[in-house]
Amino acid sequence: MKEYFFKADSDELPLRIDKCISENYEELSRSYIQKLIKDGLVFVNEKACKSSTLVKTGDRVAFSVPDDLIPDIVPENIELDILYEDNDVIVVNKPKGMVVHPAPGHYSNTLVNALMYHCKDLSGINGVLRPGIVHRIDKDTTGAVIACKNDKAHESIAAQLKEHSIDREYAAIVAGNIKEDKGRISCPIGRDKRDRKKMAVDYERGKEAVTNFEVLERFGRYTYVKCVLETGRTHQIRVHMSSIGHPLLGDELYAKCSWPFRLQGQTLHAKTLGFTHPSSKERIMIDTKLPDYFLKLLDILKEG
Repeated sequence: MKEYFFKADSDELPLRIDKCISENYEELSRSYIQKLIKDGLVFVNEKACKSSTLVKTGDRVAFSVPDDLIPDIVPENIELDILYEDNDVIVVNKPKGMVVHPAPGHYSNTLVNALMYHCKDLSGINGVLRPGIVHRIDKDTTGAVIACKNDKAHESIAAQLKEHSIDREYAAIVAGNIKEDKGRISCPIGRDKRDRKKMAVDYERGKEAVTNFEVLERFGRYTYVKCVLETGRTHQIRVHMSSIGHPLLGDELYAKCSWPFRLQGQTLHAKTLGFTHPSSKERIMIDTKLPDYFLKLLDILKEG
């Protein structure tokens, strides 16, 4: 058995236990979670629960997954572009195509596999599939990701994420000519009712989501923008920019068009990451360079 635990802090609490777990561990389906509950492998505050059990803020959720479902996650000698590192945290520049943590279909070659090889210790709060991981970016999004080496650091960074005090600035190229120089998109985001792989603007059940954007350069059919997150929902920038008619260049999930360039997913880069250090309380600001593919696209667009 592999053991998992977390402290419930969703914005939508109280929630049914099966939904609460699925929101925290998207790699596990609701039906599989319900099977775990039926088999007596899910606990809330150290007590076995039913599928109808409601989870409240601060509740401690623990569950076990049989070994035959998830293979051992092993360290792999994968080169990392390290932007910052000390005894508490490590910030890496994630390349395009790399999954942040193992999940069904991706148990190797992930950022977690690489971190396990590079770091002697990683925080264990998020279980064996996500050691050290506090937040993530999509497989085809590049840029700065922070991981924690101990539980104290993890709790500090997680608290900053929850209170929206971490600075996260992204560079993106979107379809169309954005007329406004700046804008603020405040639309709640939730799981798409028709496609579980997608997120969508959902005013009934979605969570608060706010994205600020600023136009950096216009190219007629495309616009180069800076996006600053106030919240950090799954696919937030991709959903928000698509919702105003400007999907990210290369995005195959949220754009209903074909692209004239040979691309690997959305043109999105986590450029700047700022946080308060868990131990020193110093404000750390990490800025990354745009990846080569992004720079080449800008050159092509500038040439017309």
